Amino acid sequence: MNEEKDRTSPEAWPSEWLRGCVELCTLRAIADGPTYGYAIASGLESSGFGSIKGGTLYPLLTRLERAGWVSTTWGAGDGGPGRKFYHLTPAGVDHLAHAASDWTRFANLVTDYLTHPIDERH
Repeated sequence: MNEEKDRTSPEAWPSEWLRGCVELCTLRAIADGPTYGYAIASGLESSGFGSIKGGTLYPLLTRLERAGWVSTTWGAGDGGPGRKFYHLTPAGVDHLAHAASDWTRFANLVTDYLTHPIDERH
């Protein structure tokens, strides 16, 4: 028996879709103020994106730092070891604004394409 995934659960999102937006969503999470990796992953999961694994998130954070969009500081953990906190740089704020605008235009294009009858597309 071939059972379909529950399309309301985060696990239903195709991995290709998540790969396309995880960078932008991570920058958006950091825009709310200094935060650390586990909090970013937890916030994305609670927002409906599903589980973002450390093997995906931490290399992404390193790439964002190398690009100059994120800076880091070390701070105290909650009763444990220190945590690496991520902050958006001014360049990161600018990049996020432009990328979010581009994403919105792209998402609208896809939505329009998928929702208009085929004979109206040409």
